[in-house]
Amino acid sequence: MKVYVLDNGYLECDSNQMVAMDTCATVDDKAPVHKWIKIPVYSVLIDHPQAKILFDTGCHPDAMKGRWPKGLTSVFPHFAAEDQQLVNQLKKAGFAPKDIDIIVQSHMHLDHAGNLELFTHADVYVHKADFEFGLRLVHQNPDPATHGAYVKADLEVPCKFHMVEEDFELVPGVEVITLPGHTPGVLGVMVHLDQSGTLIFPMDAVYQSGNLGPPARLSGIVYDSISFLASIEKVRKLAKKYNAQVMFSHDIDFFATMKKAPEFYE
Repeated sequence: MKVYVLDNGYLECDSNQMVAMDTCATVDDKAPVHKWIKIPVYSVLIDHPQAKILFDTGCHPDAMKGRWPKGLTSVFPHFAAEDQQLVNQLKKAGFAPKDIDIIVQSHMHLDHAGNLELFTHADVYVHKADFEFGLRLVHQNPDPATHGAYVKADLEVPCKFHMVEEDFELVPGVEVITLPGHTPGVLGVMVHLDQSGTLIFPMDAVYQSGNLGPPARLSGIVYDSISFLASIEKVRKLAKKYNAQVMFSHDIDFFATMKKAPEFYE
């Protein structure tokens, strides 16, 4: 089994979106300068003997060309070179979209589910609560500004969707874990490798090392704060149990240390 990290460029945003209260006014500093930061966007390709699995599908190539609503492009602009588009990242690992058997979507936000249209042939696993929540948002009002971080076109791709509500083993050595809080339902993936040990990809359940702590800290985008903190604790316990490495989703410093395709973990 090999695990490839596919670089899909980066977003920019206020640091408070990642770790809540990262900059905070005080009596001595009533107008602190906020930090505008870069955060990585990536997908994970698992080359398993039983299936080729892709965890998340990144940002759509037309994200900044009208696919995303203007409000979000001003808060989370996306930047990606041509070789960082998902098709070209798959090619770096030696694969094409048609080779992928299974998609696991951590959740359906626009920076994680943007290329599902490439995988209508695959089995797609989504968290039931997140998928249903996203569908309600995009269909109850035609104004994209009311859809949060969901894009209607991402949710309406005609895929073979499988609804997930609890942890399960996807294939030997690859577990899907439920980590609600950021949205009503987030899926993480835990991979047990021979040489690299156990890797936990919690995606937006744990943006950065600053969220993991201890102490655990909320992000600026939380659907359910109690579940969010409980999911962080779940990740921490799994990391201790398996002596695992937590692979943060949007931590630019940590991302710099990760192997990127064509390199891989095994």
